[in-house]
Amino acid sequence: MHLSRRGLLYGSAGAAAVSLAGCGAGEDSAQLTGFTGISMPTDTSERWVIEGKALEANLKELGYDVIHQNAKGVVEDQIAQIQSMVGEGVEFLVIGAIDNTSLGQVLADAKDNGVTVIAYDRLILETPDVDYYASFDNYQVGVLQATHIIERLGMRDEPGPFNIELFSGDLGDNNSQYFFLGGLDTLESFIYEGKVVIPSGQTEQEPTATAGWSGDVAQARMAELLAEYYDDEDTELHAVLSPYDGISRGVVAALVEADFEPGRGGFPVVTGQDAEAASIKAIKDGTGQTETVFKDTRQLAHTVTGMVKAIVDGGDPEVNDLGTYDNGFKFVPSLLLEPVDVTADNYVEVIVESEYLTEEQIDAGEA
Repeated sequence: MHLSRRGLLYGSAGAAAVSLAGCGAGEDSAQLTGFTGISMPTDTSERWVIEGKALEANLKELGYDVIHQNAKGVVEDQIAQIQSMVGEGVEFLVIGAIDNTSLGQVLADAKDNGVTVIAYDRLILETPDVDYYASFDNYQVGVLQATHIIERLGMRDEPGPFNIELFSGDLGDNNSQYFFLGGLDTLESFIYEGKVVIPSGQTEQEPTATAGWSGDVAQARMAELLAEYYDDEDTELHAVLSPYDGISRGVVAALVEADFEPGRGGFPVVTGQDAEAASIKAIKDGTGQTETVFKDTRQLAHTVTGMVKAIVDGGDPEVNDLGTYDNGFKFVPSLLLEPVDVTADNYVEVIVESEYLTEEQIDAGEA
């Protein structure tokens, strides 16, 4: 894994913003026009579509030319799209990688052409040619999810034991390990006390992984877990630590098929992430998932726009972390934003009043 333990994460960087000279800054930057290539990984998750459009609009508002493409989950297409962007003469690449170890050669070619590379939300691994990383505090995402389970079940006051199953994301996405470790670290003391039991024994990332972040894959695995470890009436499932809303909805579908009734006592606590409309609806209506972690993607798009603008203007982009995100070659200078926990109690304030989603979109379950 490319992850330092939490105690070492911020020793060198701190929380304060730090300026760092990067590729493209300095004397040559006066000649830059801001021409940017945006490569997004998939259109099956709402967030990537929303963010791609927001980032494109922000950059165009500054007068920069933009090429914006979505690889729709096909690694080869993403590589080809990036190659084409470099051939068109982009000065910046903003990449949400499908597979974080697949882009080494194409980024080497980009760097040979003087392109500044910004890894967008997903750290790109095994290449020295990533200049910056912009994301949220992904470890904190897992902390928020696990804390929701702890509080919802009253684990600090009740003796337990509480049966929990763990899900993690796609192994090709570097963020998966941060979500997973944040959640597991938060539950760790309860596991040692015996308050938390994981009947399947699946506590490592690989057996809990969900290929492609797929709800269907998650649904199949949840069904298998229920059949193998919860066929005894004495073994009750209390919670599922799920890293992403699409996975969460797959988990809920499996639970419903197994005759669990959403909204009634005995339905497991299910976490999530990304504040997708269908999941917010479930949280609002009490029909399964009870929590999601909101990462305001408009804020991330704004942040990356600011990084590009800083370099174009001859300055250095703001970063606030120098010692966390090791991509196998170096600690990539990073700018991390704070995620927000969302439940039925605060979804109006966080999601609706911020105009991320309307009540109508939530009720329809579609962004």
